[in-house]
Amino acid sequence: MIKKIDRKAQRVRRHIRVRRKIKGTAERPRLCVFRSNKALYVQIIDDVVANTLVSASTLDNEIKEKHANKIAAKELGELIAKKAIEKNIKTVVFDRGGYIYHGVIKELAEAARSGGLEF
Repeated sequence: MIKKIDRKAQRVRRHIRVRRKIKGTAERPRLCVFRSNKALYVQIIDDVVANTLVSASTLDNEIKEKHANKIAAKELGELIAKKAIEKNIKTVVFDRGGYIYHGVIKELAEAARSGGLEF
């Protein structure tokens, strides 16, 4: 009998494996991405004190595209970079959240880099 692959459980396992290596500090916080079917969420987190410094999502009023697609990811990457620069955050560690660096995640990362973040 063939068992159905639980893709969410596989993503969570990948995310845990990645998070063993990636830690956000005050000098270089972690840029964390979560993708749902309807929206994209991004946070910049200082893991030492467990504090979210900056957050943005496609549900914010600044974003015109309200879906979880490449256009929205590009707008979201530029927005998170702008908010981070305002808080004097220039370098971050990118946490792709267990997702493949492809499509929406790649667009978001490239837009954040073009917005001024270094990772």
